[in-house]
Amino acid sequence: MAGIAEYIKESYIELTEKVTWPTWSELQNSAVITLVASLIIALIILAMDESAGNLLKLMYKSFA
Repeated sequence: MAGIAEYIKESYIELTEKVTWPTWSELQNSAVITLVASLIIALIILAMDESAGNLLKLMYKSFA
């Protein structure tokens, strides 16, 4: 049990003294970058999905 207590103690010390936490502005910038990148990727996937759907509709119409 002493090993678990020591682990928790060392983890707490590392989180409070050794970890460099981002500032609020850095955190906001990262969140905006993540949001923009997610939107761009979503739009690319939407375009690919619509293109594939239209291509399949065209193929199905030619066989009917």
